Amino acid sequence: MRLLIIGNLDGQVAAATQIAMKRGAKVAHAGSPEVALEHLRAGRGADMAMMEVDLDIKDFIGSLDQERISIPVVACGIETDATTAANAIRSGAKEYIPLPPDPDLIAAVLEAVTEENQSMIFQDPTFISVVGLADQVAGSEASILITGESGSGKELMARYVHDNSRRARKQFISINCAAIPENLLESELFGHEKGSFTGAIARRIGKFEEASGGTLLLDEISEMDTRLQAKLLRAVQEREIDRIGGTSPIKVDIRLIATSNRDLAEAVKQGTFREDLLFRLNVVNLRLPALRERLTDITLLANHFAKKYAEANGMPERPVAAETIALLETMPWPGNVRELENTIHRAVLLATGAEISSNAIMSPDGQAAQRGSLAQNNSPAINTGVMGIENGSAGNADDQGSDPAQKLVGRTVAEVERDLIIDTLYHCLGNRTHAANILGISIRTLRNKLKLYTDDGVHVPLPGEASRANA
Repeated sequence: MRLLIIGNLDGQVAAATQIAMKRGAKVAHAGSPEVALEHLRAGRGADMAMMEVDLDIKDFIGSLDQERISIPVVACGIETDATTAANAIRSGAKEYIPLPPDPDLIAAVLEAVTEENQSMIFQDPTFISVVGLADQVAGSEASILITGESGSGKELMARYVHDNSRRARKQFISINCAAIPENLLESELFGHEKGSFTGAIARRIGKFEEASGGTLLLDEISEMDTRLQAKLLRAVQEREIDRIGGTSPIKVDIRLIATSNRDLAEAVKQGTFREDLLFRLNVVNLRLPALRERLTDITLLANHFAKKYAEANGMPERPVAAETIALLETMPWPGNVRELENTIHRAVLLATGAEISSNAIMSPDGQAAQRGSLAQNNSPAINTGVMGIENGSAGNADDQGSDPAQKLVGRTVAEVERDLIIDTLYHCLGNRTHAANILGISIRTLRNKLKLYTDDGVHVPLPGEASRANA
């Protein structure tokens, strides 16, 4: 975890640094947003920025977006009123931490930001054999291609390889080749010199240089344009790159890992992927089995997620009932472990008995799951799309019956979604980041929806607000 502290935090820099370092973070300090941007442009990187609330957070985040630098920003200040926290979050901050810093609060924020849950959970022999192969090759310098369906844990496996390699104490840098527009990806990978193209306002270090000494993960490499694949091939072969607008090659020392959810051999046949690049990347192939191929892991994973989200939401911990496990094992799970995690997260919020019963297993649109049917209803929309959060339900059980699905009858999707979002915010005491995590949507999507609700005259809970008294 690399933490960048921006500003003097009202004289609390030393205290915050010591707390973060005790939690295993590597800390750098920048006296101003301008110095922080130079730090990031130079490729020294950060996983999170902790920024003084009196600085221009909105402008800094705008600069990050303009330069395609993606790191979460947490605001800090001596003010403890809800207005300050709300203004910081409106400016784009993920969280607000009051000063002087509280060790447990900083630890919780660091854990939330880095959680990605970097430990893999498995017991199935099919997955054990893949991990065994990963253990064999982790200590080498060989390039690795990790293949598998979406949600099967490819990035987790890449991190596992890095953590068990000789480069474990160095950087692990990841770039999603599918998430960055084609005309920007070259600059993102190889960097650029100031003035090399419109918008290049300063020299920018690319991911290859940032990862030098450590591991570079090229996520979803199959989505990379063939023109750029030629330049990537040279970087892989020669371990040297050219910045856009640069005059001389730059040597890099990296271990390369790539992932794909597509058949790259078929992509080669179709002419969308270079065969010579595939040979260079595919020195070792780790194929991750789909969740339906590792059924004995479902019990382990389901109970792990049930405990995780009970703790995260301050709810009683309930084991997953045997009948529920039997139901889960019949599902095709096209979203794999990620889909199972969202399903259990919903179930934790909906469960009412001593165990998580099969009645709490529902699809994102609120339909009760049937054997083999949940996957067909998989949707990237609101992941907790069923009303009935404990101690904060918008529905009235006396009026609508005990079946959660019945509470949705006669209402539009927009109404259900709105009440779910508002109730989740109350449940989280107005904390936007926590609510977005529970709902399974991005903080930006949540803020956009809240703005629409406010414009429509709907009361949106402020930070610290726990009931509908003011609605």
